[in-house]
Amino acid sequence: MKFSSRFNLKFQRPCAMIWLWIALVLLLQNSRGLVSASNYLIGLGSYDITGPAADVNMMGYANSEQITAGIHFRLRARTFIVAEPEGNRVVFVNLDACMASQIVTIKVIERLKARYGDLYTENNVAISGIHTHAGPGGYLQHVVYIVTSLGFVQQSFDVIVDGIEKSIIEAHENIRPGSVFVSNGELLDAGVNRSPSAYLNNPAAERGKYKYDVDKEMTLLKFVDDKWGPLGSFNWFATHGTSMSRTNSLISGDNKGAAARFMEDWFEQNGTEISYSSRLGADGIPRRVSNIIPNLHSNYHELLELAASFQSPPGGPADSNMSIARRVRAGQANKPGFVSAFCQSNCGDVSPNVIGAFCIDTGLPCDFNQSTCDGKNELCYGRGPGYPDEFESTRIIGERQFRKAVELFNKASEHLTGKVDYRHTNIDFSQLEVTLPREGEGGGSEVVKTCSAAMGFAFAAGTTDGPGAFDFKQGDDKGNPFWKLVRNVLKTPDREQIDCQQPKPILLDTGEMKQPYDWAPSILPLQVLRIGQLVILSVPGEFTTMAGRRLRDAVKTVLTSNGHGNVHVVIAGLTNTYSQYVTTFEEYQVQRYEGASTLYGPHTLSAYIQEFKKLASAIISGEAVEQGPQPPDLLDKQISLLTPVVLDGTSSGVNFGDVSFDVPKNSTFKKGDLVNVTFWSACPRNDLMTEGTFVLVEILHGKDTWVPAYDDDDFCLRFKWSRPSKLSTHSHATVEWRIPESTPTGVYRIRHFGASKSILGSIRHFTGSSSAFVVA
Repeated sequence: MKFSSRFNLKFQRPCAMIWLWIALVLLLQNSRGLVSASNYLIGLGSYDITGPAADVNMMGYANSEQITAGIHFRLRARTFIVAEPEGNRVVFVNLDACMASQIVTIKVIERLKARYGDLYTENNVAISGIHTHAGPGGYLQHVVYIVTSLGFVQQSFDVIVDGIEKSIIEAHENIRPGSVFVSNGELLDAGVNRSPSAYLNNPAAERGKYKYDVDKEMTLLKFVDDKWGPLGSFNWFATHGTSMSRTNSLISGDNKGAAARFMEDWFEQNGTEISYSSRLGADGIPRRVSNIIPNLHSNYHELLELAASFQSPPGGPADSNMSIARRVRAGQANKPGFVSAFCQSNCGDVSPNVIGAFCIDTGLPCDFNQSTCDGKNELCYGRGPGYPDEFESTRIIGERQFRKAVELFNKASEHLTGKVDYRHTNIDFSQLEVTLPREGEGGGSEVVKTCSAAMGFAFAAGTTDGPGAFDFKQGDDKGNPFWKLVRNVLKTPDREQIDCQQPKPILLDTGEMKQPYDWAPSILPLQVLRIGQLVILSVPGEFTTMAGRRLRDAVKTVLTSNGHGNVHVVIAGLTNTYSQYVTTFEEYQVQRYEGASTLYGPHTLSAYIQEFKKLASAIISGEAVEQGPQPPDLLDKQISLLTPVVLDGTSSGVNFGDVSFDVPKNSTFKKGDLVNVTFWSACPRNDLMTEGTFVLVEILHGKDTWVPAYDDDDFCLRFKWSRPSKLSTHSHATVEWRIPESTPTGVYRIRHFGASKSILGSIRHFTGSSSAFVVA
């Protein structure tokens, strides 16, 4: 009996263990099916696209006098890839640029096809711009968008194409198993409607469905790697990139670029464990430098003595890779860097200048209907929350978006599950038939048409973010005889075009202007990307608030009527190419700036809705769609009138990199002080310092080791370049460092890196350093 029980016990235990292992294996196999249905392969990447920081007209305000002359902070291309383990994949690229460009998209796709075959094509790759108005122009292919930049700018084009490709390569090489989460929330104080009189022309019943006259919702994706944990976030929120004014000359990602910089630094410093508020500086910007350098506790007099031993040396030669090697944000070789992108949505009538629009002569609010001051549009300007400091306004609006994004990132819990899919087509918007329901008791439908592209008189009036000139006015539905005569010198619109575009008075008949090549696009790419229950509508323009709502609702109705109940639909504005604005039919009648800039006539939005509904239906049914006509490649026709850099020079006895204005000897600065140093420099177009820096603030470790603390990608540091006259070979670089409150006490110096061009055309790199000083 004892033997039997012992045998049974010894036998039962192994059997129980075997059955337990079998049960676990079955459970794991079943759970694998669930995991594979809900998890994806994910990869993120980022690359510098800053471009020429001198002599190039900025894209956005169409102000010919707004020329790049330094850097506020750097621009980047940020990419995510989401793929089914054995199926489809989609790529979304967010550019710190004014908008996407058709010729950039064409050339990026060509490079991707050469590298990866059919893995990445125009069908599943979306390239979207944040709409900063403070980036170099000249990278689009149609005449009307490069007139003020004196034509095509090869450097602007090359750095963007290269940066997009390299950000996608990085994302591709980082692809690993992971998950994507989605989160939504309201951000109330980062945008106002700059054309409220046009918005009010929409039906009252429709307006009554919404609490605000701009969209307040931010939608965020959180990417989590199975091994590394959170790797990044992309969000979509509608507000213009016009916190920086039309007179700014420093390259800047504006409020969205700033928000991205803040969030990437926040994560590098904190990860997801610490609330953002615990590590913000007094000015609201997350602080990374305290993690890089220790807070030195040296005696103040010892610091002064150390600083006095480091006087400004003469400028000297430098290795071309020195600025890259000395950058502050060095990636970890064994772990992907955190990537955060603040993407653009239906921002057409949304301004970040949330205080309102006021007359600069009287301080009174501008005229409600025309945004004029005593009949003049040039005096009416929107005010940001940091008015009159545009840098402060940029920081505040960026920080508000960053704050909301961190909140959504930390609470994101809805797991994206299901298919990854996409549809893409090209549509000729110059002559598209659109079927609309007929109004009235008879019902039925009617067929209307879009028009060849044209811009109205109110286009030249600009907006409250950047007024135009020559007394044009928003809301002008008549035009004036003088400017019609001027217009007719270029192209006189025919009767059919005039009737089609009514009530828009045509200022520029761009769709019919073909010399020296096309002035405006007619063939536009439309694209839908799907990641589980998230659907991204890639639109090649700026939709107004109500236009975006109608498009989203129409697509959502198609999806939900086919059993897709929980669907998030976001609009990715300014994607793949650029075709200006899209208003509702009712807003078009008012002919404010946005209506005058709606190229293809009053039925443009209806055309978009019709075609996107087709794409959404195709995604549901699994059917293919026709690719449509290919947009033209106009690269070989481009003309550039921008003069090249011929020669850089200095005064006799002066080296490139020498300090021409130094900090005073034995200087001590406090937190919040502004430090200024000026160097003899050369044109920044000689070397863009891509993935490098023109400027460094360094802190002294020990007695002779200098460690990078801030570079030209930091919000607190400004690199300003200037020459005494337009044709002068001499130039200077001024570095302004506003010392953050979190800066550790220590000995600091400022470095400048550059490259000069000789009469023979050779490029020589140089560096210079200021005298050392104490931050107490």
